[in-house]
Amino acid sequence: MSYTNGLDDPTLYFNTVLYTGNGSTNAITGVGFQTDFIWNKQRNGTYSHYLFNAITGTGKFLKSDSTDSEGTNTDTVTSFDSDGFTLGSAAGNNGSGNTMVSWNWLASNTTASNTDGSITSTVSANTTSGFSIVSYTGTGANATVGHGLGVAPKMIITKARGTTNNWGTYHESLGNTDAVFLNLTSATDTFSGYWNNTSPTSSVFSVGSSAGTNPSATMIAYCFSEVKSFSKFSSYIGNGSTNGSFIYTGFKPAFVMIKRSSGTQSWLMFDNKRSSFNATNDLLFANTSGAESVDNSVGIDFLSNSFKCRNADDSINGSGDTYIYMAFAESPFVTGASAIPTTAR
Repeated sequence: MSYTNGLDDPTLYFNTVLYTGNGSTNAITGVGFQTDFIWNKQRNGTYSHYLFNAITGTGKFLKSDSTDSEGTNTDTVTSFDSDGFTLGSAAGNNGSGNTMVSWNWLASNTTASNTDGSITSTVSANTTSGFSIVSYTGTGANATVGHGLGVAPKMIITKARGTTNNWGTYHESLGNTDAVFLNLTSATDTFSGYWNNTSPTSSVFSVGSSAGTNPSATMIAYCFSEVKSFSKFSSYIGNGSTNGSFIYTGFKPAFVMIKRSSGTQSWLMFDNKRSSFNATNDLLFANTSGAESVDNSVGIDFLSNSFKCRNADDSINGSGDTYIYMAFAESPFVTGASAIPTTAR
């Protein structure tokens, strides 16, 4: 019996791997699938976050902590492999002795032309896990873009590849007139030009005239719909207490990224590989190139069906503050095969 509308093994679609750079050819295995979206960060130093995807191809990257246009370095990712990826000698991804983390998502391992929107897009979509990579060319005017998911995405992260614009980010909890920016600490911004005041549908997302979502440039978008037992995209209100907010996800998290949307704060990134037991407080920030740090004043617990804030810091749990998050599962709360609840760490 399968787990209805969910995934029994989330690691077949998202997985975090840790590795140490060797300054030469380095085949990173243990991902569990041929990754289509690779997000790498040096842990013990200040190299940027490097984001790669299979549509734009090997050696092409963007940085989540920067407005930089797409870079090219053939010594970064040299191939997308059946159980991971291979790196060249580039120091930012594979410097000798550097400790690294890589977050990996499976799309479809293929691409298709999508004509659902007014802009034709190239899409690699996984409708099972609710993730697609979308490449399109912006027009600077109101338009729609096909995403290939079959259900409306709840979070969309966009970046112009050829220009130095911010990372425009849609989150359902913010609504269709607001955006936040992956490379910035700023609170939610309101402007109809981001999403044309229109929520995504099962086939397309809308863009307006904003340089963050639809400049006259080549664009990449990462689209996420919600899948029971695998992913959650929602918001919560902080309570300002060390006995912090309890955020139900329906699964034991493997990865959580949190952003205070009602005020200025960084994008905090937590996972179950860098922190193998609670509290999860090995910190990296999507909007900065800073090295990993351990901060006991900023921590969350990964529980069997949720995560829980364990501190009152404004970055995760300020009293009355609003926070958006994205979360992916290590294991569902109840699996279809066993019908036995999973346990916290």
